[in-house]
Amino acid sequence: MVWPFSYFRKPHAPSRGTIEAIYGMIVAQAREPLFYQALGVPDTVNGRFDMVLLHLWMVLRRLKAIEGEGLSQALFDHFCSDMDANLREMGVGDLTVPKRMQAFGEAFYGRSAAYDRAIDMGPESMAEALNKNIYSGQNIDSARRLAAYVADAIATLAGRDNAALTAAALGFPSPLALT
Repeated sequence: MVWPFSYFRKPHAPSRGTIEAIYGMIVAQAREPLFYQALGVPDTVNGRFDMVLLHLWMVLRRLKAIEGEGLSQALFDHFCSDMDANLREMGVGDLTVPKRMQAFGEAFYGRSAAYDRAIDMGPESMAEALNKNIYSGQNIDSARRLAAYVADAIATLAGRDNAALTAAALGFPSPLALT
């Protein structure tokens, strides 16, 4: 017998554990010390936020290519929940959190659009976008090395089979080769 309310469930909804595992891999990679020590990413709240956004963008880009919106939307929602929780943990007041969350959303969508345009235009365009967004326009040489990492990471993610990706087996490349 089919229960009548089963029709209202989302088909193939990703598990919370899968989403948490994928997001955990993104955050762990974004915190890789080599980005800050060898590639000159500012080791600040903004610099770390930008690295999370960059890695999230790469993963969302790959996930959308294989399964549409379900998993990628759940991952983005988890990112938003994490940012909200972090703001509250830092003591940001309830009235200010929505404004900050709006700013986070604008930052994500603005950077995603810039990176989407840049990736289609080639490595130098990606380096310029990274230089503007991560290095405040001050370090094109490091931005070029980071752009090479992004190209490598995108190729690595593209090489993962769909089952591995949806099972949270992302496997980012090491930024060590770019130092």
